[in-house]
Amino acid sequence: MNSVKTSFSIRDMENLSGIKAHTIRIWEKRYNLFSPERTDTNIRTYNISSLQKLLNVTLLYNNGYKISKIAKLGDEKIPALVNEIVSQKSEKNHALNSLKLSMLNFDQSLFLKTYNGLMEEKSFTQIFNEVFIPLLNELGLLWQTNTISPAHEHFISNLIKQKIYIHTEKLQFENPTKKDEVYVLFLPENEIHELGLLYINYQLALNGYKTIYLGQTMPVESLEDLLKYYDDIRFISYFTVAPTKDDIDGYFKRFRKVLKKSPGSKLYALGHQIQEFEDEQPSGPIKIFKSINQLIESL
Repeated sequence: MNSVKTSFSIRDMENLSGIKAHTIRIWEKRYNLFSPERTDTNIRTYNISSLQKLLNVTLLYNNGYKISKIAKLGDEKIPALVNEIVSQKSEKNHALNSLKLSMLNFDQSLFLKTYNGLMEEKSFTQIFNEVFIPLLNELGLLWQTNTISPAHEHFISNLIKQKIYIHTEKLQFENPTKKDEVYVLFLPENEIHELGLLYINYQLALNGYKTIYLGQTMPVESLEDLLKYYDDIRFISYFTVAPTKDDIDGYFKRFRKVLKKSPGSKLYALGHQIQEFEDEQPSGPIKIFKSINQLIESL
């Protein structure tokens, strides 16, 4: 059972629920909502049941229920009321909580159950934008505060990737309807974070474009081979950790040399490192985007 995280600090509880540690202590002391264990040094620790309860209590609290009323419901009625609220309103918060729990326990079945429930009501694009993106944004904070490990992040990210692959493959059985442009998607050298790029590939296929997905850590010079086969290529790359802010200008300079061999081709770049790029827009056939949605809307 070493793969399952079963003990959480009060800071973990705060990071996962969004409820301040001070407030959790008040709820615990005044309303007996939780019964933490104590370490030999008298530090609170909480089990997975307490975390599940806190996430449910948080959902009720955020939907206007007073904490005093929630405390009187009891452990059996709280989940029932949560399910009632979820059935009447958006499943976003409930789904986020379920996905967090699936991640913490490496529980693929819970992930699939949550995802399949969302698919009954939403499109894959809606799920990605309304649920997966908020979840992925939280992962950075949870990782930085040591609430989760890189293993947790890889587990949930790869499950999301699987869903992107499945939905993309369904689209690839159909011939592209827009053949005037070809999109070549790749990650630069030493870059392996491809979830965002995979989703862009899905959106391009959804919109009828022909795409060529090359994936991780592609040298700039290797991309010249594509110019032998296609004119007016739209290269798309996603900079999460590489190239760094200090190296972006040099990278763009190298890429312009490639694009000179195909005057109609362009490079579209986005990602975390682009957020740090000082220029509003680089010159020439290179364009930067601040978000995936901004890129998709420009098509």
